[in-house]
Amino acid sequence: MPLGRQGHRHHRTHGKKHRVRARTKGSPEEENESHDTPSQRVQFILGMEEDEEHVPHDLFTELDEICIREGDDAEWKETARWLKFEEDVEDGGERWSKPYVATLSLHSLFELRSCIINGIVLLDMCANSIEEIADMVLDQHEPSSDLDEVTRKKVREALLKKHHHQNEKKKNNLLPIVRSFAEAGQKKSDPHSMDKTGLNTLNLQPPSTNLEVRNGPSHDTTPTDLSKAELHFMKKIPIGAEASNVLVGELDCLTRPLIAFVRLTPAVLLSGMTEVPIPTRFLFILLGPVGKAQQYHEIGRSMATLMTDEIFHDVAYKAKDRTDILAGIDEFLDQVTVLPPGEWDPSIRIEPPKNLPSQEKRKMPGTPGVPNGNACLVEPEDHSGPELQRTGRLFGGLILDVKRKAPWYWSDFRDAISLQCLASFLFLYCACMSPVVTFGGLLGEATEGQISAIESLFGASMTGVVYSLFAGQPLTILGSTGPVLVFEKILFKFCKDYGLSYLSLRSCIGLWTAFLCILLVATDASSLVCYITRFTEEAFASLICIIFIYESLEKLLSLGYTYPIHMYSDLDQLSLYYCRCTAPGNPSNSTLGYWNTSNINPSEVPWANLTVSKCRSMHGEFTGPACGKDGPFTPDVLFWCYILFFTTFIMSGTLKTFKTRRYFPTRVRSTIGDFAVFITILTMVLIDFLIGVPSPKLKVPSVFRPTRDDRGWSVSPIGPNPWWTVLAAIIPALLCTILIFMDQQITAVIVNRKEHKLKKGCGYHLDLLMVGVMLGVCSIMGLPWFVAATVLSISHVNSLKLESSAAAPGEQPKFLGIREQRVTGLMIFVLMGISVFITGVLQFIPMPVLYGVFLYMGVSSLRGIQFFDRLKLFGMPPKHQPDFIYLRHVPLRKVHLFTVIQLTCLILLWVIKASPAAIIFPMMVLALVFVRQVMDFCFSKRELSWLDDLMPESKKKKLEDAKNKEKADEESEQMMENGQQTVIEIPVVNTSYLAVPGTEAMTRNISSRNNNRADPAEINISDEMSKTTVWKTISMNTETL
Repeated sequence: MPLGRQGHRHHRTHGKKHRVRARTKGSPEEENESHDTPSQRVQFILGMEEDEEHVPHDLFTELDEICIREGDDAEWKETARWLKFEEDVEDGGERWSKPYVATLSLHSLFELRSCIINGIVLLDMCANSIEEIADMVLDQHEPSSDLDEVTRKKVREALLKKHHHQNEKKKNNLLPIVRSFAEAGQKKSDPHSMDKTGLNTLNLQPPSTNLEVRNGPSHDTTPTDLSKAELHFMKKIPIGAEASNVLVGELDCLTRPLIAFVRLTPAVLLSGMTEVPIPTRFLFILLGPVGKAQQYHEIGRSMATLMTDEIFHDVAYKAKDRTDILAGIDEFLDQVTVLPPGEWDPSIRIEPPKNLPSQEKRKMPGTPGVPNGNACLVEPEDHSGPELQRTGRLFGGLILDVKRKAPWYWSDFRDAISLQCLASFLFLYCACMSPVVTFGGLLGEATEGQISAIESLFGASMTGVVYSLFAGQPLTILGSTGPVLVFEKILFKFCKDYGLSYLSLRSCIGLWTAFLCILLVATDASSLVCYITRFTEEAFASLICIIFIYESLEKLLSLGYTYPIHMYSDLDQLSLYYCRCTAPGNPSNSTLGYWNTSNINPSEVPWANLTVSKCRSMHGEFTGPACGKDGPFTPDVLFWCYILFFTTFIMSGTLKTFKTRRYFPTRVRSTIGDFAVFITILTMVLIDFLIGVPSPKLKVPSVFRPTRDDRGWSVSPIGPNPWWTVLAAIIPALLCTILIFMDQQITAVIVNRKEHKLKKGCGYHLDLLMVGVMLGVCSIMGLPWFVAATVLSISHVNSLKLESSAAAPGEQPKFLGIREQRVTGLMIFVLMGISVFITGVLQFIPMPVLYGVFLYMGVSSLRGIQFFDRLKLFGMPPKHQPDFIYLRHVPLRKVHLFTVIQLTCLILLWVIKASPAAIIFPMMVLALVFVRQVMDFCFSKRELSWLDDLMPESKKKKLEDAKNKEKADEESEQMMENGQQTVIEIPVVNTSYLAVPGTEAMTRNISSRNNNRADPAEINISDEMSKTTVWKTISMNTETL
């Protein structure tokens, strides 16, 4: 019989908090009972150094059951499996159940513990086949009348019975597939391979030396039927995973149970044992008399569920003996949550949670279990990272930004090789084009064509390309903002009133603004961003999102003036309705002047035959029952625009969430979700073209030249203006600098939130430098100014979210971070620059479709803003309120007060932006920081840590806190050196894990422990378990299990 091999392992300490008392053989400590709790014991086991043979792997657990009666030809039947959550074969046996959280009875866990105590435990056994494992288990069983040679032979035959797996019923699985055993040991290799030769069997070759280190050598060369493995399920199994087989069943030849827990070293691929061809590491065998199938089934479920527990899983790999396994079970029992039997139906299957809690605290020494529903209070994180620390040197922050981003520069281009980036680029190109062209059109109206759509396109393209190539955070998308437009209108009116050159004075202001931005970069002024907390971020972001929603609806409704409809019409009078062009009865002076200038004689013009556009150009009037205020009623256009608008919005949102639906394979769902907006736009353009209703289309300049012939692509800062205007321009430049700084940095803070899990760092100073430099360039060239656009940037980040693809059944895809790269922004603005040459394609895009995209962007950007979640709480009774974490720690009245203050600030910002005082809008955004500072007097620090980010403390306060912390650390270290409570003793000989309940020794041990216990509330689950009647009953009935 193969002998077991014990790994030579040493304990790895975790610093001062995890010490081991050195002991010599025969020392008094050996004679005393260990007082370790299961948690302490498990922490000690997990602290052992990992050797090559005991490295934990991901586990796939399979539960097989059998029932052998005299004369029956039975086989092992797969009834359940676990990768992360439990999946059962439904009663019909034709399909798997939905994955669900396994719920176990406390009784079955106690029975499992009793099985480990009284059964066979074989650790680090070397076996090459199920035959050897069966012989090994039977040889370890004590000879008795219950297990004679005949019974032994029948048990062996039962263990060698064929295993029937659920996927063998699927006839449509025609592709023979295999997970190469060699690939399972290499993380960088493709975990799934196909037998492209079409053969149904494959002989496994001896693995490489590297494989023996990871999974151990396999000596099994039996042909494996590879066509039974399921390709879809194979993708869910992590690379390098091993199997844990739980075998339970009834044998009529047995009068008492046969129990064994086996750990193989190395793991071995047992042909036909597991539903997927991966090597087996653990086996749990429970065979007993007929009549207790359900009891055995529940014990098997308990064992399988334990193997999926992160902590017990690691303990099982590192355990040295039976007591270690028991410690793992007891620690699991110490952490379980009990559901009252009268308040819960055990037949209900609990859906897997969206987010699984971390189990790291169970591994840390001195960390007690946390009650269900409560979270440990942790110190609030510092809102200001290393990027916002003031260096004290000229351009110090900028230099650090460059050093931080330089190593990632080339990866910013390599990481863009993905379909997701293509989808993001196509979506945001369409989303950015319309506001840039619209902004240029509005600016052209406000400045009499001195800066219009072509200048806006050129400026956006040039600024965006440079920013995407050299900025610290290329995920930020630049765009035009409302306050900038207000500033331009006021400046043009001022220049017109005082006879100054608008472009020259604007150039001076732009150069001064660029200089001030560079000065802010030089002095590390971006470190002030640490004062922009969530309170300010959310108020500003909410305002921008609401503006997007409001303006998209406003533009839709304004189409009613361009395309009026005939309301309250009489259907019987449709044949009498008409609208014709006629000469104006009382022409105005401007009309007369136009006729004189154009040599038009009104009496000679065939007014009734003129088209709508010709009639308007000749200042004619429309008369008839089918005429509106400004022209004839237009049939169908307005309603068709409404259909395009709302269909675009609904379809974009529906397709974006398609990746979480249940239809189609994962890859198809992900592709549809990534290309959701582009698919929507393409679909709407095609439908609009086929329907043929003349909806308004996107208009893009078709010639690359300045809008006005009296200007070029460069502007003199002085021009015809007096010299003193160069100096006076610094006053409006200060206001413009505040506007640029606040817009840029608040958007940057939102993009760089820690929730986005950015790995390449950010660069506030470098971002501001690039914006400032390009602002100066655009000023000299007479182009509009561009700064970070909040909603576009949020949409860009959301479109590049990364999620885990190979999740276990039932496990929600995990958010991994953002695909950080420069290519999407670069391509957006490159294509925007060449849009002048592709107007033939862009002219088919209906404007209502773009308005619908704006509405979608505004609404989708509101998700995740805590402010709107808190707003909804006003209309919810407390019992229906969601379980937000801040509601657990902050009184509801304080939450409402915080929300009311934030809502008031938001309303004030909206009022100021919509009023003639919009020029001071950036000052009011800055005022939010001071409002937040005042709130420190209304809320405690603890409340603000849950509702908002904490404001940076003064230097004196920081020094005081550092001194107090240093003093506390010294006292803690002193206590650890002098105290004995933190010493973990290794149990050598005596232990209570195997003590029989009810004996005098057990009673004496428990009494001694109770007397030595300092706090009655501190318990040892192993001690308390032995006092329960349930445990005593199970122990007494072990013989008849």
